[in-house]
Amino acid sequence: MAKKLFVGSLPYQATSAELEEVFAQAGKVDSVNVIMDKFSGQSKGFAFVEMSTEEEAQKAVSTLNGADFQGRKLVVSEARPQEDRNRGGFGDRSGGGFRKSGGFQRDKRW
Repeated sequence: MAKKLFVGSLPYQATSAELEEVFAQAGKVDSVNVIMDKFSGQSKGFAFVEMSTEEEAQKAVSTLNGADFQGRKLVVSEARPQEDRNRGGFGDRSGGGFRKSGGFQRDKRW
């Protein structure tokens, strides 16, 4: 079963191909996803790497966490599950606006 890893402290110019080459030292890499800023197109300095097995993922964490990569020390750890993002308005987790104050409320017919 594939295991997803978080990779932080990346240089902004790091590419998916370069990361795949580095992580291939620990085993088979299923995917590499360098996270990019949607407005500037520049890397945000972190990525997710998916390894083929739990054992390969653990080997990657133990050998690459703290390793030098293009002048920076990598942070490699098991990725946490993605949390649901609040897509509602004004901090109200229900997505309905100012419900407690009696103000703005989204029309439920849409």
